[in-house]
Amino acid sequence: MQKIVVFTGAGVSAESGIKTFRDHDGLWENHKISEVATPDAWKKNPKLVLDFYNERRKQLLSAKPNQAHKIISQLQEKYDVEVVTQNIDNLHEKAGSKKVIHLHGELMKCRSTVNPNLIYTLKSWKLNIGDKCELGSQLRPHVVWFGEAVPNMEKAYEAVSKADIFIVVGSSLTVYPAAGLINFVIPTAKKFLIDPNDISIQDIENLIVYKEKASSGMERLALELL
Repeated sequence: MQKIVVFTGAGVSAESGIKTFRDHDGLWENHKISEVATPDAWKKNPKLVLDFYNERRKQLLSAKPNQAHKIISQLQEKYDVEVVTQNIDNLHEKAGSKKVIHLHGELMKCRSTVNPNLIYTLKSWKLNIGDKCELGSQLRPHVVWFGEAVPNMEKAYEAVSKADIFIVVGSSLTVYPAAGLINFVIPTAKKFLIDPNDISIQDIENLIVYKEKASSGMERLALELL
């Protein structure tokens, strides 16, 4: 069975109504990234950070997978599929994808501030000041903030290096280290890039570009793969 690795970015979830800061001139839901998505923001105003992610979770609860998520899941019928995503939502899982590597964390999880290995699944959209881990420390969103290490990168490198087919959907390939994943794909693998924007990609063998939104691009690609 051939292995497909699908690398997804914000463009996949945008069609499900999940907003990203890149669509708003550096603002994410009217907040500067430095106010809500950095370690300094957490130290300065943890309540603001918690409130911000609470609203993101509340939004996510009503969001549904779109056609792109569904087609990625359908590829499992014929291929060994692994998803590597920059997104912190759970729409790939909702669509039925079985193997998902979250590079930037998961919105519906939280973790200890003293031991990052203590990770908990949230039962609701609320995480408040005073919610503590078993060691007695405040819980924080299980999200990789700007300036923090990306612990799942090694897993992603390993997955991508084994791909027979590599698909990039809805990623601008500008946020590193994740954007460098395409360089770990073997030269002989088929590669597809689906994004409506102009993306500068050079010296990548066997690359086919579909300048389309995630859903229409995946529908087109499914005709070839399925």
